[in-house]
Amino acid sequence: MLRIATANVNGIRAAHRRGLGDWLASRGADVIALQEVRAQAAALPERAFGDFHVALDTGTLPGRNGVAVLTRRPPAAVRTWGGAALLGAADGLLVPVAAPDRVPLARGLERFVAEGRYLEVDLADVPLTIASLYLPKGGLPAHLQRPERMREALDGGARYARKMQFLDGFARQLTRTRRAAQADGREYLLMGDLNIAHTPQDLAAWRRNQQTDGFLPEEREWFGQQLSPRTLVDVVRSLHPEQDGPYSWWSWLGRAFAEDRGWRIDYHLATPRLARSAVRAVVDREVAGERISDHSPVVVDYAWP
Repeated sequence: MLRIATANVNGIRAAHRRGLGDWLASRGADVIALQEVRAQAAALPERAFGDFHVALDTGTLPGRNGVAVLTRRPPAAVRTWGGAALLGAADGLLVPVAAPDRVPLARGLERFVAEGRYLEVDLADVPLTIASLYLPKGGLPAHLQRPERMREALDGGARYARKMQFLDGFARQLTRTRRAAQADGREYLLMGDLNIAHTPQDLAAWRRNQQTDGFLPEEREWFGQQLSPRTLVDVVRSLHPEQDGPYSWWSWLGRAFAEDRGWRIDYHLATPRLARSAVRAVVDREVAGERISDHSPVVVDYAWP
């Protein structure tokens, strides 16, 4: 049995103050993907990754992004878009390592290389490639932007265009990477914060959010195009086909969390054989009664030898 989790920690220092360390120590996970680490190596808290080995790409933007994959044994290989990563063990010492890409980067992703948005590892003891992704949040196209309904400044659709460029390039990259894993005899599992709620089941207030970034028709269509019984499967939805949610993100404002008015935007997307082995999927809403982030970890048990 493999227990695999993904968690957007929204700043690892803040998450540790809210109980991330206890969750890492007690959850019994074999592999954990993290997003929004939001700290350069020198600013990480003590024992930031508990007793795990870690592969980390912090990116170069201070206080933003950053992805990691935590494993019980050192990974057999590490790959990032920028060609370098940090590796560390439980002693906390992080060392830079070369991490060349397996396949050339797809057109359109060059501008994202240094942002710390994607990292993948090959597990040492299981034929499995695991990736952690933090997909850009994006924004609204210019024709939907209204000052009275936006918290962010109007930008003429620049954030929207940037996300759509990422989606276009990442679709090609995802196909290449999945096929490369297959050619090596490995299953592939993409986890992370995709910043898209795919269907009305994945968003509590979907009717009034149909013109909200993260639930735009073109974003949802893109998501659906990445899934099929022959390529990638949404593991949590396959285990909970009729359930609304389980949601993984809630606003800090008001009673969204207490009333479970959330979004499901944190995913396990697995190749079909691995997806069929999934036996249980849960969202760890709280740790000892406290939220460690505005996201909650999504944990899946795979009956995988």
